[in-house]
Amino acid sequence: MELFYDLHIHSCLSPCGDMDMTPNNIAGMAMIKGLQIIALTDHNTVRNAPALMKAGEQYGLIVIPGMELTTEEEVHVVCLFSELEDAMAWDAYVYERLMKIPNRPAIFGEQIVMDENDEPVGEEPYLLINATSIPFDGVYDAVSAHHGIMIPAHLDKDSTSLISNLGFIPPDSRFTCAEVKRLEKLHGLLREHPYLEKCRIISDSDAHYLEDISEPVHTLAFAGDCPTRREILETLTGRPLP
Repeated sequence: MELFYDLHIHSCLSPCGDMDMTPNNIAGMAMIKGLQIIALTDHNTVRNAPALMKAGEQYGLIVIPGMELTTEEEVHVVCLFSELEDAMAWDAYVYERLMKIPNRPAIFGEQIVMDENDEPVGEEPYLLINATSIPFDGVYDAVSAHHGIMIPAHLDKDSTSLISNLGFIPPDSRFTCAEVKRLEKLHGLLREHPYLEKCRIISDSDAHYLEDISEPVHTLAFAGDCPTRREILETLTGRPLP
């Protein structure tokens, strides 16, 4: 069974996320577009995942709790978890290591935490798009300790990607899944970075607006028609979940 996915979506908790990116709106748009698996990956936070997971249940969506982590090198890494409890523990771990610079909503945008009814229940005071003190070479072990997986984000992007910021893929890397937004660039990336030949390559929207959520184009294949979140993560990495 092949299921359509989009594993890189931002909500209104990300300062760059549109205020229409509420849990119910995201779930509804994903359903309208024909997706079956989505992940919420706000910048350095997981706190809108509980609401989106509840909203997703109403639409028959599989919602994976996640985060787009910013490392100390300002490399973006998608981190996904099968269990909300593990994701929230990761949220606390990252928050302790986030640069505490006050957000300026008029410049960067609001950072709103919502419940499953799209009601605001809080606002994050510190700017979430800042770097953390977590180095890229420490992400794999840290995420694994929280029973999650890491996926270097948008490798073909000219900024905030592993390749743009470090200039290379560290040869001792252990990730086995990577994200490329424009797949027409994959051939060149494989030629220049042979490490990627052993990785599953996925493509996501990185949506900050409802209309940018992926169309039903990219799929993951499973033996059954209703995989668990654990099975999805293990399919992405080709490994048992830590």
